[in-house]
Parts: sequence; C-alpha cells; structure tokens
Amino acid sequence: MNPLHQLKAHGQSVWLDSIDRHFIRSGELTKQVEENEISGATLQPGMLARTSDAIDFTRPESGYDEEISAPFRRGHMPTACEKPAIADIRAAADMLRPLYEQTHGGDGYVSLQISPALADDTEKTVAEARHLWHEIDRQNLLVGIPANEAGISAMRQLVAGGISVNATLLFSQAQYEQTAEAYLDGLEQLVAQGGNPAGIASVASFRISRVDSAVDAIITGHLNQCGLIKTYNAMERESLRNLLGKAAVANARVAYARYQAIFSSPRWDALAADGARKQQLLWASTGIENLAYRDVKYIEELIGPDTVTTLSPATLAAFRDHGRVRGSLLENTENSAIVLSTLKTLRISLDDVAGKLLAEGIKQLSATYEKGKHLNASP
Repeated sequence: MNPLHQLKAHGQSVWLDSIDRHFIRSGELTKQVEENEISGATLQPGMLARTSDAIDFTRPESGYDEEISAPFRRGHMPTACEKPAIADIRAAADMLRPLYEQTHGGDGYVSLQISPALADDTEKTVAEARHLWHEIDRQNLLVGIPANEAGISAMRQLVAGGISVNATLLFSQAQYEQTAEAYLDGLEQLVAQGGNPAGIASVASFRISRVDSAVDAIITGHLNQCGLIKTYNAMERESLRNLLGKAAVANARVAYARYQAIFSSPRWDALAADGARKQQLLWASTGIENLAYRDVKYIEELIGPDTVTTLSPATLAAFRDHGRVRGSLLENTENSAIVLSTLKTLRISLDDVAGKLLAEGIKQLSATYEKGKHLNASP
C-alpha cells in the first residue's frame, strides 16, 4: 500500500505545504485529493513571490495574466492582486470541499497565512483575518496566525467570532498551552453568545525540523568548546552527543501528550457536548535540514491519530517512495520527557530556543511577503 494511504489508516491527515496557482489550475490538487494522497493544503504569504516554494508571477509561464504581471514589473503590488489570489484560494477550497463534507468538517481544509507584518498588532490581525474570512467565504478555510502574544490574543477573539484558525510557528510547550487555552476560551465565548461551535476548526502547527537544527547547533557549539573551557565533564559531553537529532521529536511527542490531557478534560467535555471540535496538532517543516538524517525522519517519527502532517512536494514524493509507517507518536513517551529534562539539566533552554525561532519565523515570513509586494523584474 502507498505509505501516504497508510498514514490515514493511523488517523493522520496529509496536507501539502505551499501550493501555488499552477498546482491548483493544472488539476494536480484535484488529482492528489482523488488519489487519496492529500486531504488539505497550506498557502504562505509569499505564494506569488520568487522563492523556492512559490512562483514569480512576473513571468509569463507563471499563469498570471497582464493584469497582475505588469504592475509587478513596475515594482509594486497593486490592490488588484488580492482579487486573483483570492480566486485561487477559493478554487483550492472548492476542490477540497467534497472531502470536507464527507468527513463532516474533519478534513479538507485550506490554510492561508495572513500578512506577518501584522504579527505584533492584535487589532489589525483580527481585522485582516475577518476581512479574508468574509472575502474568501469558504467554510473550509483556516486563517493562519503566528502564535506570539498578539496572535494568541487575536485567535481567542476570532474563534469567539466564528472564524477557524491555524496557530502557526509553534516551537514550545508554553506556546502550545497558551494556544490551546485561547481556543477553548474562544469556543466558550462563542457558546455563551449563543453561537454554534460545530462549524469551527483549528490546528496548532508545530515547526519540527527547525527545533533540531537550533538545538543541534547549540550542542555542537558546546562540544567544540568543551576542551577549552571545560564547562562539561565527560559524562555530560556524552549526554550532549546522545541528544543530537532528538529534541524536535521529543518536543512534539510531549506536546501530543499534553494535547491528549487538554482534550479529555471536563472543560473540554462540556464544549464537546455542544458540538465543538478538537484543535488538532499539525506537524510543519517536516523536511530535514541536516542531510545526515533520514529524509523522512520527521514523518515516520510523528505518526498518530488526530494529527496533521504537512509535506512539501519533495518530502511527499520521498515518503511515497520509501516511507515506513507505524504508530510512532505514542512510542517512548517517558523517554521524550527525559530528553527535554536532560536538555534543561545541561543548561539548554528550549523556551529560549523557541523564542528565537518564533522571532526568526516571523521575520522570514515577512521577507517572503515583501518579495511578493516589491518584486522587480528586468524591463
């Protein structure tokens, strides 16, 4: 059996990361949905920019007509660009709509990340999310919002207002707890106002590979300095070596254990009785950054029910070809907690790492978004 199909047998959804207009209009999205390989998709703010995971729509082959490409060649993004981009998002949502209906809202979503320039402004984030939600007008849309302080506050308001949210750029347990709390708060406010929570969905998106890259860099730095400054003894140095490549999976597995506790609590049971849906955990950035690791490591190690894994086209092809499937997410839960505890004991703070990665993530999204606004092409 196709390994992608086996993931679904384990209760995990597969979404394709960073689709573009060609993927939508060529029929490839519909094809992969019909072949039961993917059941959702994500769009980034730079989906129209010249990046490795998007396109340059100043070029004729991009599929964008003169209405869009000409203003870009003059060096700016006109307001008119929103209209065709929204048409693409609607088209993607419509292609996934049959799956959304078949699963009664359990799958078949398109997630759109809003402008990262608004990341530190709760009011503007809420206003932009509401604008996109009503303009796109598709129930199977998720509005992506960074899980920083302002974003988490915005999520609470948006869920209370009946808008489905993808909490993005999660790296730490503390971030996850705050995000889940905001979701529950929003649902409770919605119910108190007489609203129906059954139509609201949410995912909490953990970025995986970046955690290992950041922690491995710290560990390697410590090991390289040990002979000079003797900060660690021999046993501690061995412990450091044993932690290489383990932080990200351990972090995600501990978050999943917390997810299970939150969404089996009496507080959740009361919301579920009103028809509310669980906020699923989503694994993002599942492609490896360290070539020494197996190329499908982060898919194979995080397979479990009520989760979503997002794959780039390259990672999806690799997993289709040689992925190995087992119910791995529930393995070695105690060992995962030990990994995180050992990191803390060895003076490596995952909270500090997460804070830096969150800031970097917002900065990177902003840079991609700005490329989409200010592309300049040769005359």
